[in-house]
Amino acid sequence: MQTGKNYLRVDDQVEIIAGKDKGRVGKITQVLPNENKAIVESLNMIKRHTKPNQANQQGGIIEKESPLHVSNLMLVCSKCAKPVRIKLNVLEDGTKTRVCKKCDESIGN
Repeated sequence: MQTGKNYLRVDDQVEIIAGKDKGRVGKITQVLPNENKAIVESLNMIKRHTKPNQANQQGGIIEKESPLHVSNLMLVCSKCAKPVRIKLNVLEDGTKTRVCKKCDESIGN
């Protein structure tokens, strides 16, 4: 069940604004819209203890990225180079675009 709107997309540059990785910037690799979470490249790493299996013959401790809630992420504007809030503009042809609230620059598609 999706509870809120999520304006983040894959390949967006985001900054973490809360948690153990606060202040770090990374690129979104995966968005989980039903959970309102996103996975950011090489941030929020966790250690997973695994048993040996067909895929991983050795087993051991594996480090991987864990999802972050979208409320803890802020989009980084390419022009401002700062984390910004965004607004949606509807163009004449009916398509919506994301726009930086600080500099009114369009952010991606």
